[in-house]
Amino acid sequence: MTARPVVLVLLLAAGSISAPEVRAQSFPIKPVRIVVGASAGGGIDIVSRTLGPKMSERLGQQVIVDNRPGAGTTIGGEVTAKSAPDGHTIFMASTSFSVSAALYRKLAYDPVRDLTGVMLIASGPLVLVVHPSVPAKSVKELVALAKARPGKMTFASGGTGTSLHLAGELFKARAGIDMVHVPYKGGAPAVVDLMGGQVDMLFDVMLAVLPHIKAGKVRAIAVTSAARSGQLPQLPTIAESGFPGFDVAGWFGLLAPAATPKNVIGALHAAALNALENREVRSRLTGLGADPVGSSPEAFTSSFRGEVARWRKVIDAIGIATQ
Repeated sequence: MTARPVVLVLLLAAGSISAPEVRAQSFPIKPVRIVVGASAGGGIDIVSRTLGPKMSERLGQQVIVDNRPGAGTTIGGEVTAKSAPDGHTIFMASTSFSVSAALYRKLAYDPVRDLTGVMLIASGPLVLVVHPSVPAKSVKELVALAKARPGKMTFASGGTGTSLHLAGELFKARAGIDMVHVPYKGGAPAVVDLMGGQVDMLFDVMLAVLPHIKAGKVRAIAVTSAARSGQLPQLPTIAESGFPGFDVAGWFGLLAPAATPKNVIGALHAAALNALENREVRSRLTGLGADPVGSSPEAFTSSFRGEVARWRKVIDAIGIATQ
């Protein structure tokens, strides 16, 4: 037995340090898994795979992405919440997760109680895009078209209960139109079917659709944020297009199991911040319409809980059935 294990055993026996503290000091001892609650290729997946390699450099262990799509990203949240609270499994959450946490009231875990913040990574608006065959070129024209075709037009989303779904439901309610929701297991397959003309429109994070907008494969109508986007400054907001107060922001952030030691949270935060400060990472995120943030764990925990509470009010107001 080497000297260090002997010291650790003696300290533990004496009660000087606890088992969680020993784990924190030795973290990480194996690859770190970022669970993504959506299919590969979507916004959450892109952010995770952009950060992962740089986080790995700081942690000294491989950072891998584990896609667990379904149920409005709550499956991925459950995988994380029920994992060992040792920092080796974390969750890349998004606006969709806070929406789902508000929508699904009978989950097998409590997203607010069982998860804690590591860092708010980035934020940005959602974009309302349509297939090029849709004749509408503005929000006003789109609403008029939908009213002329009640129950005929379709809008896709990354799944029931995601922010993409709720943005569409909120738009329907505010505009007084009847559209059919078509849910997918993640934003990426929804975008594929939009480009293929299987659905008429989609609300999605800018980083997932901006390349397709620039390539002319989809047409951007408006952004959902309160202010215009620096990436598409010519694009109006839905609020200024006749629906004042319409404001749905997209964000991405890391969560960990609630009992994860503070030292481990600190190590994960430092690795994520190191990645976010990398010029290539920032350039990729901003180039895709996501503004890097880099909040403290405490600030992100607080903002995540606030988002869940806000979406519960929206869900109740527009009368969407909960499960």
